Amino acid sequence: MRFTALAAGLPLLLTGAGLAAQQPTAATPFSVYVSSEAGDIVTRIEVGPGGWHAVREIPVGLMVTDLDGPHNVAVSPDGRFWYVSLAHGTPFGSVWKYATGSDSLLGRVQVGMFPTTIGLSPDGTWAFVPNSDFHGDRGRQNTVSVLYTQDLTQLVEIPTCDLPHGSRFNHRGTAVYIACMMSDELVQIDPSVLGIVKRIPLGSGTPAAHAEHGGAAGPPPLPPGAPRRLGAASSTMPGQNPDCLTTYVSVSPDDATVYLACNHSNELQVRDAASLELLRRLPTGDGAYNVEPSPDGRWVLVTNKKGHSVSVFETANWREAARIPTSKRVPHGIAFSPDGRYAFVTVESVGSDPGAVDAIDLATLTRVASMDIRRQPTGIAVWRGR
Repeated sequence: MRFTALAAGLPLLLTGAGLAAQQPTAATPFSVYVSSEAGDIVTRIEVGPGGWHAVREIPVGLMVTDLDGPHNVAVSPDGRFWYVSLAHGTPFGSVWKYATGSDSLLGRVQVGMFPTTIGLSPDGTWAFVPNSDFHGDRGRQNTVSVLYTQDLTQLVEIPTCDLPHGSRFNHRGTAVYIACMMSDELVQIDPSVLGIVKRIPLGSGTPAAHAEHGGAAGPPPLPPGAPRRLGAASSTMPGQNPDCLTTYVSVSPDDATVYLACNHSNELQVRDAASLELLRRLPTGDGAYNVEPSPDGRWVLVTNKKGHSVSVFETANWREAARIPTSKRVPHGIAFSPDGRYAFVTVESVGSDPGAVDAIDLATLTRVASMDIRRQPTGIAVWRGR
């Protein structure tokens, strides 16, 4: 079984795209971890004074013949561990824990169906992992797994919404925000009581109620002549239609605002973190997917999954300062260098063409380098150590 083996240090070569004249550099070296969903690997890239290079592929998954699908990767705030969600388990997915540096496996835990993002608490003790159940019937109430990371056990699954996808703690550790794709809503969880304290629709309608989510057969059918319900994004449910269809949520460095990427309406929503009230709706490129603020809060970046680009918003005036074309067609995740100089963006594979990690210089708002990464790179996270 593959999970028993430590990752050997496998030297990797940059392609021509990675040998750009201006590579990302750092006086203090750091690493970037990238999960490849179609290859059951996590690639580790080192960035230092001489540029960047991929140094290792870490195999993940139980069996070579069975694709487990690593979807997202996260590094603990203290830098000691990294975690990866394996989404394609049958019937359930799992979360695996590794030691940074050695990249050795420390444990794994079963969660729900198709886990996606890993929302870590500021002290690294807890992880809130949405079980998106991408291939299940829509109109159901999916869960968020709460993991105690010290011994990697699942404490509880919180029934949340239809296809929860994005998960993010605020920096004080007092709130967890969940972006719900198919019920088109934002949910706030209080981690101290492990319960939902607030939910709000993100579009013109209202999210499906708990009673509608809970039935095994989904929401009851509409009676003849009844008005159509708005606010849910499943095309398979009668009377439902997409509006925002949020995929990711993130929190400003000062915890004052939350940011949501609206994949259907092609926009960035800015909301008050306490009330969840809508503050701004800003147009992006097509298919807004991931959203992340820079460490200093000056920029908010959005990957445009259908628009082959990254939108960069300046928070001082909320203008779109740049729309940066990506090296390949389908941008996905975003992570920042520890000094905030660079943004790193994963770009998915299309057919036989490998995916990539693009490096964006935030001083010039330009893509300065790109490194090919094979087998569908999606999740990305930065480790400050080497």
